[in-house]
Amino acid sequence: MISTENIDRVIGSDVYDADGDKIGSATEVYLDDQSGNPEWVTVSTGLFGTRSSFVPLRDADLTGDGVRVPVSKAAVKDAPKVDADQHLSPEEEQELYRYYGMTGQAGHGDGLDDRGTRMAGEARLGDDLDDRGQHAPRRTEDGVQGRDTSGPTTDDAMTRSEERLQVGTEATEVGRARLRKHVVTENVTTTVPVSREEVRIEREPITEANRGAALDGPELSEEEHEVTLHAEQPVVQKETVPVERVRLGTETVTDQAQVSEQVAHEEIEQVEDGGTRGTTR
Repeated sequence: MISTENIDRVIGSDVYDADGDKIGSATEVYLDDQSGNPEWVTVSTGLFGTRSSFVPLRDADLTGDGVRVPVSKAAVKDAPKVDADQHLSPEEEQELYRYYGMTGQAGHGDGLDDRGTRMAGEARLGDDLDDRGQHAPRRTEDGVQGRDTSGPTTDDAMTRSEERLQVGTEATEVGRARLRKHVVTENVTTTVPVSREEVRIEREPITEANRGAALDGPELSEEEHEVTLHAEQPVVQKETVPVERVRLGTETVTDQAQVSEQVAHEEIEQVEDGGTRGTTR
């Protein structure tokens, strides 16, 4: 249960839905005008926290991690866009009640009065105001007396805030690469040695060793003698053999990308009767 005593623990905390999924960061707490109890919290969502949505604090709990609310992250994402500044009107609050399927507090149902829900710290009926409608002067622990002329009443000092740029990255698909294999035919010329037989005439004189073969047959005659010649011819055969394996791989290359965004900051200036003395950033 979240009460006014632990509002400071809510603002700036992470907000989780009923399933434990992170929704965003709590920015402001809105109190019910009648009961004064915390009723709504605005949660910044999106990549850079640029979108703000109203989330009910009824039945919400503070945990060690932050705030757990009884609604889903998807419901918060699609919640009605309400730009209520520092005060939710009864009509705006009723729209949020209907969206989240909740029943409004007394005075927020049919027959609405002129009170809605206000940001925590905003002046409301019953606060100590002076005759000009401003917060009455109050004395701090160190004895300094002052009053808030605008904005929430907190303590004897102002809190100066500024926006800080938070830049992240996300992976997106930028293209695809694929391997494709096809057949290419090319001419290959190579040299191979081939041999062949040629005819040559060999003559030998008549000797005692060959005289018998020389005198075998008629003394004079006509005859023919032939020899078969051989030659080598190139023979081509082809075979398919694997030569390498090719695959696709990726490597990460880091570049520098410039991001430009406007950020706001608060400045505090000392104002006295007669002019401004100085400005503090």
